[in-house]
Amino acid sequence: MGGGEMSIFKTHCARMDHGGCLLSVTVEDNKIVKIAGAKEGFLNKGYICQKGLASAEKLTHQDRLLYPLKRVGARGENRWRRISWEEALGEIAANFLRIKADYGARAVAFCVGMPKGLEHFLLIRLANIFGSPNVVASQDVCHAPREITGLHTCGFYPVVDLHHRSELLMLWGSNATATNEEGEICSLLIEQVKSGTKLIVIDPRRTSLAKRADHWLRVLPGGDCLLALGMINVIISEGLYDKNFVENWTIGFAELAAAVREYSPENIAAKCGVDAPAIRLAARAYAEAKPAGLHWGNAIEHLSDTFSITRALICLMAICGNLAVPGGNVEANDPPIMGLGKFVRADLIPDKRKEMISNHYGVIPRLMTVAPAYFRRAIVEEVPYPVKAAYIMCANPVVNYADTAYSLQAFAKLDFIVCADVFLTPTAALADIVLPVATQYEINDIGHYGLGHGYVLARPKVVEPPAECRPDGQIINELGKLISDPQLWHENHEDFLTDLLAPTGISYEEFVKVGYLKGDDSFWGYRENGFKTPSKKVELALSVAQKFGLDALPVVNDRQEATSAAFPLLLTTAKSEFYLHSSCRQLPSLRKHSPFPTVEISRSCATKYGIGEGEEVLIHTAHGSITQTARFNDDLYEGVVVAASGWWFPEDKSTPLFALLKANYNALTSVKNMGKEYATPNLRAIPCRIEPARG
Repeated sequence: MGGGEMSIFKTHCARMDHGGCLLSVTVEDNKIVKIAGAKEGFLNKGYICQKGLASAEKLTHQDRLLYPLKRVGARGENRWRRISWEEALGEIAANFLRIKADYGARAVAFCVGMPKGLEHFLLIRLANIFGSPNVVASQDVCHAPREITGLHTCGFYPVVDLHHRSELLMLWGSNATATNEEGEICSLLIEQVKSGTKLIVIDPRRTSLAKRADHWLRVLPGGDCLLALGMINVIISEGLYDKNFVENWTIGFAELAAAVREYSPENIAAKCGVDAPAIRLAARAYAEAKPAGLHWGNAIEHLSDTFSITRALICLMAICGNLAVPGGNVEANDPPIMGLGKFVRADLIPDKRKEMISNHYGVIPRLMTVAPAYFRRAIVEEVPYPVKAAYIMCANPVVNYADTAYSLQAFAKLDFIVCADVFLTPTAALADIVLPVATQYEINDIGHYGLGHGYVLARPKVVEPPAECRPDGQIINELGKLISDPQLWHENHEDFLTDLLAPTGISYEEFVKVGYLKGDDSFWGYRENGFKTPSKKVELALSVAQKFGLDALPVVNDRQEATSAAFPLLLTTAKSEFYLHSSCRQLPSLRKHSPFPTVEISRSCATKYGIGEGEEVLIHTAHGSITQTARFNDDLYEGVVVAASGWWFPEDKSTPLFALLKANYNALTSVKNMGKEYATPNLRAIPCRIEPARG
């Protein structure tokens, strides 16, 4: 990695999304000079996205953090003093131990965001060993509703099997060519479509895949549960369900059939925005295809009724016989690597479930991270007990948590904040200590551990980091020695890579040569042992519903706000193909494609409100107002507004918190009305109004 020779390395992409693309990286003089997709990539088959192509720009960016910082001004004033790593870790340890002595370990929260390498699980390990049950994550709106609802319904997390041919694929709230759905790269999906696999797309927007679909269902934001129940209604009423599977391997079919009777396509069409004939055709196509896979995106986890939406979709898979079959939705088995519980030392915090902030609110069993809304309530209201400090890694919660005003209130009240990042973000600007971290190309890592897709990927480093930029795993390992038993940490943090791979019998170096490890395929496993549920069957009606205070059947709730004369339009958002949530806006080659936040509206809607294309638009909800730039999209319903999310302005260093409040979508959202199961707020289907910003 040094010297003047040009070398080519193979590594898997990370932190520009969930990663998974095998990359060919050309390095000269410890600098990346070229990045390309590698054709032998297990998932990407040579594909690479715009974010991946731009990823090396982070390494040499002028705004990159290069040494630890200590706040010297008021919180958020953006005044700092350079300090050494020894001083930084010493101050963090002293404050965490002080707070633990005064309030207990649970008063220190450990916050993580979406990118997941081994550092994610090392932070959970740190929390467990320190004694804090409070790992705060975005699982309320990402991954957990699908995974945990799956565990309760069919005993596993039903991921789409793109490695075997499907006769039909249904994409529900998943824009796979723009974003990476937890490691499911679009390449395998597109290969199938090219070879004749039929496609159904459910999305308010006409995405590139919707344009290629056999059926595009332009569902209204918030109409997902209604639409899913309507499709189940068609399949049951027309006798299209898999009678053998339903009779032998499900419970609650009669109850489900009775519950969906009122949701005929004709009854729900106006409310969900999809014509009755279109619902019937799509339902028949899915039911008759053998097999059919359902590729669901986390858009369905952005509504307070995500539990019922997810339950309905798993019921849809089940009654059509598409669970645990090749090309359907399957249980992905991990290769023989160390289990999560052992890796994170879950044994050292046996009362975690009882002690977590979330337990006070009766969230669904098996949800082992704290929802951001409850984390902030513990800070602001000290309910069920006070939280005084936070360690934040791979996250920008001030931008990305719902209800920006509530986030600012909470972070202002914390005694002590640590933020580890590549850049100074709005969240880092509120911290007491900021730590400069190494990027994905500067660390040895293992990707996709713990994601539930049945494989892990080698992410070897290709260049050395700047002198004072450290891998997150190294920081956690060294901090762990200062605030907990040093014997539970390694001399070298990279030994955790060896630990994880130990059961496979191969070293990390050997793993890098192989590139990935995949668990064995397992289809129709229920035939021998049943499903891993209390009834040993797929629970269309949950047997534990009463015990845990859950709805036994998928239901349409009334938690979503209704449009009104004051807020007549329906607001939603869509992920950008150029950015990962709030990150990457510093990178020139991405910013040129999307230089400012845009709000998509139909031409007829714009005319109605006197808005011209390219003009600034004020977007108002009952919770706040922001400004974005109008872009016309005539594929949208007139009453639907699609605003950009994740925006702040790293170039605006004179405005507090980098102009956080100017265009940030979460200033329009609220945590006052959430789903009980996961504490999921409504990030979509929010009543709004728009007007020209001029004058």
